[in-house]
Amino acid sequence: MNPPKPISPFRLCSLLRLQNDPKLALQLFQNPNPDPKPFRYTHLSYDLIITKLGRAKMFHEMEQILSQLRQETRFSPKEIILCNVISFYGRARLPDRAIQTFESIPEFRCQRSVKSLNSLLNALLNCKEFDKFDEILAGIDKFASPDVCTYNILIKAFCENGSLGDARNVFDEMLRKRVCPSVVTFTTLISGLCANSRLDEAFRLKEDMVRVFNVKPNAFVYASLMKGLCGVNELSLAFELKEEMVKNNIRLDSGIYSTLIASLFKVGRKDEVFVILKEMTENGCKPDTVTYNAMISGFCNEKNFEAAYGVLEEMVEKSCKPDVISYNVIINALCKEGKWREANDLFEDMPRRGCSPDLRAYRFIFDGLCEGMQFNEAAFVLDEMLFKGYPPTSAGKAKFVEGLCREGSLELLCKVLNSLVKGNIVDGDTWSLAVSKVCKKEELSNGSELVDILLKDFETMAIR
Repeated sequence: MNPPKPISPFRLCSLLRLQNDPKLALQLFQNPNPDPKPFRYTHLSYDLIITKLGRAKMFHEMEQILSQLRQETRFSPKEIILCNVISFYGRARLPDRAIQTFESIPEFRCQRSVKSLNSLLNALLNCKEFDKFDEILAGIDKFASPDVCTYNILIKAFCENGSLGDARNVFDEMLRKRVCPSVVTFTTLISGLCANSRLDEAFRLKEDMVRVFNVKPNAFVYASLMKGLCGVNELSLAFELKEEMVKNNIRLDSGIYSTLIASLFKVGRKDEVFVILKEMTENGCKPDTVTYNAMISGFCNEKNFEAAYGVLEEMVEKSCKPDVISYNVIINALCKEGKWREANDLFEDMPRRGCSPDLRAYRFIFDGLCEGMQFNEAAFVLDEMLFKGYPPTSAGKAKFVEGLCREGSLELLCKVLNSLVKGNIVDGDTWSLAVSKVCKKEELSNGSELVDILLKDFETMAIR
């Protein structure tokens, strides 16, 4: 039998592309041939394996490959590989690693440019590390000149940090340095202005982008403006913008329609919702989860739970799977109306419907059961929450303990306090509340008697 043909560098790249398992891809990369002769890795093979490891968050292994790449003498890596590494760390919320990678680029015999700078700024933006921007930008002139992407990231960072004045200053600096703003620049600024109810400024900026800069507004600009208008119940102007979009041949997506639907419910014009749904269908835009959730929320606000359940069923019929928000909206609304039993039924039915309850779902049902004085059920839900690492809110926890004290359920109170201790979420306020309420209820002379009762109860539970 002839020995297997050695894998060539070109063949290795093909195999790495086909291998979806990053661990197997790493094994293949490290041992392409049984021959001990050094393998001549290509730039592309490094790029492929680093990308696979970064996406899988196998950062220790990725750093090993980077160390090997740093020792390569046959070629210098391109900056894009290290830009990708910075981006992987940004998505993983590891800002210090992203900064270290950026600073180490010269070690790879590679020049830093505005591309790696933008990758780092975007990584810091993803990590909400706004305070590190000044430090990075301080020495920028040594290796790069900011481009439109740089300014867009800075504007977005200031908008997200609530510093609209600084965002506008960055925009003005762009103009002074003759960097032409893009549609992304205007979209980010307009979105920030609308989110802060500065609609007049947002509309003036929209006019300037067309008249002064010859940049056409896109669907995101219109969506931000319409959302801002709907937020202040200016539906007539929002519908005028919708017609302007149609006139300018800008496709209306489900997000636009969902914003209008939510606002129509808010102002009591739900009959017009069905006109919007018909228009969506005629324009070839299928209602999605966001659209249906807007309807569910609208019906729940009207306390029309039968209609809200009907929307859930319609979603299933039309192959639009309800998400956790769909259920949370109904559960929360039912609990607020004291319909904790119906809420609990829906909560328990979620896994069967293919949707696992999240932290908010657990908190809604826990608070609802406490409000309904269903303390045994609430204790069961609490145990499940703590097992999954979902802590109750401070208010919900206090209400539960207070209710148990008021009902005189000392045995259940001890069990709950024990669970909270095990979950490491009991605090001084909880203990103080329990001691003061129980001492008053049981006419105990001081807190030490309650402590004795609790300790005795804990010992009993430990024996069981």
